Amino acid sequence: MDHSISKKLKRYNFLRGELEAVYHRMSLKLGLSDSASMILYAICEEGESRLLSEICHLSGLSKQTVNSSIRKLEAEGILYLEKTDSKSKKVFLTEAGKSLAQRTVLKIHRAENTILASWPLQDVEKYLELTERLLGALKEEALRIGEET
Repeated sequence: MDHSISKKLKRYNFLRGELEAVYHRMSLKLGLSDSASMILYAICEEGESRLLSEICHLSGLSKQTVNSSIRKLEAEGILYLEKTDSKSKKVFLTEAGKSLAQRTVLKIHRAENTILASWPLQDVEKYLELTERLLGALKEEALRIGEET
């Protein structure tokens, strides 16, 4: 059985880890946990509210982690939950939450926008295209994992 990892895969894993570490450091510098940062970011990406299910999906966090973080943020007066129908819940920022978002995750959002705006459009498109291609291929492989036992 071959357990070697190619240099390209090592480089990819290093870059992915470094990227995650940068977001972690930014969150810490802004006084947020990673999960709180991801949740606030997901809400602000949409405006001032977002469906709970969308937050789980966009953040990549487990439902349990999202629910735990939301309860903490709710207790701090940052956001609140409302049922939209019998199955869905929506998360809303309070005024304190909007203010916190301005001082924290929206700074990250502005930095990302500034960086992407500084790249040539074809580079942005190529980066997004390749990322989508990698995601699609990984999803296909994830379906296959465990099938060949």
